[in-house]
Amino acid sequence: MNQTLWTPSPELIQNSRLTEFQNFAEQKIGKKFLNYSELHSWSAEFPEKFWGLIWEFTPVIHSKTYDEVIKPGKTFREAQFFPGAKLNFAQNLLRKKDDTIAIFYRGESGAEKSLTYFELYKKVGALAAYFKSEGVVPGDRIAGLMPNVPDTVLAMLAATSIGAVWTSCSPDFGVKGVLDRFGQIKPKILITTDRYEFKGKSLPLATIVEEISAQLPDLKKILVSEYPSLGSNDGKNITNGFPKNSIPLEESYKSFLGKDPEFYQTSFDHPVYIMYSSGTTGLPKCMVQGSGVFLNHWKELALHTDLREGDGIFYYTTCGWMMWNWLVSSLSIGATVHLFDGNPFHPDPGVLFRYVSDRKVKVFGVGAKYILSLEKEKYKPSVDLSSIKSVLSTGSPLPGYGFDYVYESWKKDLRLSSISGGTDLNGCFALGNPNLPVHSGELQSLGLGMSVQIFDDSGKSVQGQKGELVCTKPFPSMPLEFWNDPDGKKYLSAYFDTYSDIWRHGDFAEILPNGGMVVYGRSDATLNPGGVRIGTADLYSLLETISEIADSVVIGQEWKDDVRVILFLKMAPGAVLDPTFESKIKMEIKDKVSPRHVPSKIIQVADIPYTRNMKKVEIAVKKTVQGESVTNQDALINPESLEYYKNIPQLQTD
Repeated sequence: MNQTLWTPSPELIQNSRLTEFQNFAEQKIGKKFLNYSELHSWSAEFPEKFWGLIWEFTPVIHSKTYDEVIKPGKTFREAQFFPGAKLNFAQNLLRKKDDTIAIFYRGESGAEKSLTYFELYKKVGALAAYFKSEGVVPGDRIAGLMPNVPDTVLAMLAATSIGAVWTSCSPDFGVKGVLDRFGQIKPKILITTDRYEFKGKSLPLATIVEEISAQLPDLKKILVSEYPSLGSNDGKNITNGFPKNSIPLEESYKSFLGKDPEFYQTSFDHPVYIMYSSGTTGLPKCMVQGSGVFLNHWKELALHTDLREGDGIFYYTTCGWMMWNWLVSSLSIGATVHLFDGNPFHPDPGVLFRYVSDRKVKVFGVGAKYILSLEKEKYKPSVDLSSIKSVLSTGSPLPGYGFDYVYESWKKDLRLSSISGGTDLNGCFALGNPNLPVHSGELQSLGLGMSVQIFDDSGKSVQGQKGELVCTKPFPSMPLEFWNDPDGKKYLSAYFDTYSDIWRHGDFAEILPNGGMVVYGRSDATLNPGGVRIGTADLYSLLETISEIADSVVIGQEWKDDVRVILFLKMAPGAVLDPTFESKIKMEIKDKVSPRHVPSKIIQVADIPYTRNMKKVEIAVKKTVQGESVTNQDALINPESLEYYKNIPQLQTD
C-alpha cells in the first residue's frame, strides 16, 4: 500500500454528506453497511434501488414521478432510467432564488463579475423568453463559442429551461475545430463574446465568427456577450465586425426582463447537452446526454466531494471540457461557482491561489498537469489556503510525487482526490471520498452506483492486477445516443466493440485491495513489448521529475513481429540529449520503473502534441511515426508539432 497522506477525523466522517446518505439508505432498505466497500458493492449490485434513493435524497424537482427506476432494455445502452418522469434540467440547478452569490468570476486581467441566485434566475427567464420569441423549440440546438464567463452559464440555463439542447466550444478551437463540431449539430442560435483574453493578449472573435456563421446555414441569430474587463466600454458597439444577424446579448433579452423562467417539463431522457470527443482520429463524436448528467453530478458533488450549500467551488476549465458542465452542476447544491478565464500562470503561478484564497474557496479543482508543472518549479504558494478542504485533480493520472508535493508545499490538512472518468459519461468512474484516507498515487474509491471492474486479457474480472476498465451495468449519465448515428454503429463501436454488452471505457487501470484505483493511462496507448501490456503513467511519473526533461511522450512501435518502446524527449533549455544522458535515463527507468519500460530508442524532438484539454496524444504520434495520417489535427493545440515525428531515420534501424 502507498503512504497514507491524510485521514479523515471521526467527526468529519460522522458529519459528511456521504454518511448522511448511508444512514438514509440503511433506514430505507433495512440493511447495515459496515464500511464504504459494502455500500458501493450494494449500489453496484442493485442500481435500481440505489438510483431510486438518490432521486429521493437529492431530492429531484419534478412535475410527474417515474413509473420505474430502470426499465431494462435488450442491451446495455437501451436501458431507460426513470421512464414516465417529467422534470426540467435547469430547474434542478436553479433551486435557490435568494441574494447569495451563485456565480463569481475573475479574469486573467483581474476583472470581476458576480451574479446572485435571484439575478441569475431572473436573467434566465428573460433570455429564455427571447429564445422562444425567435422560434426556438424543444430539441433545437443553442451553441456557445464562449470563454469561461458568467454569460456562458446564463445561456446554458436559458437554453435547457425551454427544452433546447446546449453545446459549447472554447474560442481557442479555431474555425475548423468549431465547424467540425457545430457543423454536425446545426445550431439555431450562437452565443459568443466580442473577444477573450489569454496571456495578456486581447483576442477578438468577430472574424472567426464571420467565417463560422457563413457555414452554418441554420443559424438564425448570433448573440454577442461583452467580455468582462477592467475598463469601461465607453459606448462601443460590441457587434462591430460581426455578421449582420448579430445583436448584443444583453439587448436581446432586455425587453423580457421581469419574466420568470417557464421550465419546460421533459422526459428524463430528453437531450440536454451535446458533448464532443477530442476528434484526433476523425470528426469528433457528438455525444447526446440527458438529465442523468445532473443526477450523477449531484451524487459526485454532494456525496463524493462533500460539497454543501454556501460552499465555494472552483475548477480551472474551459467551456470545451466536461469539467465545466460538472462545475456548473454545483448550482444544484446551492454552492457558489467560481469561474476563471485566462492562463493559470499569467502573470505568475500564484494567480489561482490568490483567487481561491481571496474568495475562501472550499473545493479547488485543477488538472494533473497544472500540479506537476508547479511541482517541477518547486513552487510554494505564499497565500492563506486555510479555506481549502479538498483539492481535485483530473485530466491525466496524478503520480505519487504529485500527491507528495501538494501535501508538502500547499497544505497538509486537505483531501486530495484524483478523479477519473470522461466526457462520455460526463462524470467519474473513480473519485474522492470524504470518509476514506488518501494514499499517495491512488484514486480513493469507485463511484457509487457504478459497476466498475477490471478485466484481464481473457475478459475475466480481476483485482490487484492491471487491465481494462469496464462497467458491467448501465448508469444514468451514459450517452442517450450519438448525433447522426441512426443505427447506433458509432455508439456500439465506441464502447461495446470488445466485450459483449459491457462498456469498455478505454483506460488501463487496477483496482487495489483497499478499494482504491490506479489509472496507468489509456488502453490504446499502452505498450506491449514481448506481449506484456504496460502502462505509460509510471514512465511519465519518473520522467517528469528529471529537470533536464521539459516534456516527453512514449509509444510502442511495431518492429520485427514485436513492439519496441520509443521515447521522445523535449529537453529543457540548455539541456542536451547526448549518449551519457541517454544511458542515465535508461538506467533510471530500469531501476525505478521496470526493465520492460526501458526504451529501445530515445529521440529528441522540439515539441510534444496535446489536445486542447491538455492531454498527450500518444496515438497521434504513433500514427505519424507509422506513416498514417492524423485526419483531424485541429483537435490539437499544437498540430505543427507532429511534423517532428515524420521520417525519423533512427526509427528505421535496430
